Amino acid sequence: MNTPIRTSAPGSMMLFGEHAVLHSHHALVCALNRRIHVSLMPREDREIHITSSLGRCMVMLDSIEPKEPFSFVLSAIARRKADLQTGFDLTVQSEFTHKAGLGSSAAVTVATTATLDLWLDGEAKEEHVLRESIAIIQEVQGLGSGADAAASVYGGILLYRAKPLKVTKLGAVHPVTLVYSGSKKPTADVVRIVEAAREKHPETYDRIYQLMGHSAEEAAAAIEREDWQSVGGLMNINQGLMDAIGVCDGKMAGIVYALRKDPGIMGAKISGSGLGDCVIGLGRARNEAFSYDQLPTAMASEGLVIGEQTPGSQEQTPATA
Repeated sequence: MNTPIRTSAPGSMMLFGEHAVLHSHHALVCALNRRIHVSLMPREDREIHITSSLGRCMVMLDSIEPKEPFSFVLSAIARRKADLQTGFDLTVQSEFTHKAGLGSSAAVTVATTATLDLWLDGEAKEEHVLRESIAIIQEVQGLGSGADAAASVYGGILLYRAKPLKVTKLGAVHPVTLVYSGSKKPTADVVRIVEAAREKHPETYDRIYQLMGHSAEEAAAAIEREDWQSVGGLMNINQGLMDAIGVCDGKMAGIVYALRKDPGIMGAKISGSGLGDCVIGLGRARNEAFSYDQLPTAMASEGLVIGEQTPGSQEQTPATA
């Protein structure tokens, strides 16, 4: 084989239901227009070479062990170890930073899994890629709803439930303003903090999660009828629920309220697990005095794609179901 196998998958951001989705409630998640590209070229020996902006790594086919900063990629490879007859060169190219919580881990997991499926099976089926990616993410992190992986596979805005798994792609996207707070606490750490608080008030937290899930369902219905003002209002309600479970600090609150003052923003809330990371505003901020750094990104309808592509390329083929 002289031509590398290529796939790419988009990053993602959570819109509604960040913590509720871990308790079998619905969430809303969307794909972004920043992607991770993976290419694979088979080798004739038993060496696996990984090259990315995070560095380089070489492992032997017989001793694949996940390790930082390549845990997700190596875990995806390890799951196919029994099917590997030769080594390969794997190149990862990213269109966005992994420091902000834009679903980079899920995107690289989805793209790597799909690339291996294409090479070893001759096809990459979306549902199989999603289920494998969720298993990998949970294996590496110890938890994970899989919502970000679903956005990387299917693209667009998704109404998502983890257990039982259900993915519904909605029919529209909308301009957003995304602001990075300047710091990010690992999702697993935030979840542990929230769950420790939940143990003291389980019924109250469960009702909050129910409200989060219900508002995600309401927002999905509003998106389907393109009632974005209602989506913005529900986003503000969800921010109050995020505050109630203790994941909004003073800096995040400041960004939320600065966005809400902007005439171009219909609603704003934390996007992600909280205690840092990003705030999303529905609409485009128009106030020139807005002092926070915006991330240059947008919602995207396209998910996993296969074929000849380079970072920023628009000529891509959607993955087959």
